[in-house]
Amino acid sequence: MRRPTKTELQAATGRTVPDVIAPGLDVLFCGINPGLYSGATGHHFARPGNRFWPALHGAGFTDRRLDPSEEHLLLDAGCGITNLVPRATATATELANAELADARHELERKVERYAPRWLAVLGIGAYRTAFGRRSAHIGEQPERLGSTALWVLPNPSGLNANYQLPDLIRLFGELRAIRDQIG
Repeated sequence: MRRPTKTELQAATGRTVPDVIAPGLDVLFCGINPGLYSGATGHHFARPGNRFWPALHGAGFTDRRLDPSEEHLLLDAGCGITNLVPRATATATELANAELADARHELERKVERYAPRWLAVLGIGAYRTAFGRRSAHIGEQPERLGSTALWVLPNPSGLNANYQLPDLIRLFGELRAIRDQIG
């Protein structure tokens, strides 16, 4: 995948990245919103240094580390990707709390339509804000969206220094283990 220029990155503000989604997935991963690198390339978690793809592979969701340009191969693994807020920004801090809360309703409609077994929201702060769950924690959540169970994982952005790659692999692996147990 070609690296976008500074001009292309600046022009990506507000762009959207198409969902990687299909009915009946095992896990639908939900990012907060695309970064400018993803907006410029049209691929989820595309910025070098984002740990989503290494964590996904390390946790056993994929048999090899996928390049963001291969994101469509996730469907073969029973996984998909969407975003809470569809518009690209330089950082998620540019999103207002009200925008996150409003975006929840569109996400709920998407989950109802596609009915994944699990919705894994990538970002505890965004989840707490969007879902109004101030005491939410990493891992399985007590509520559901229809028949879909909720799981919260840390944001895999390289900017999230609270979790290193081994932590992310372990936490993603807990979801994979539950997915595999339930069948």
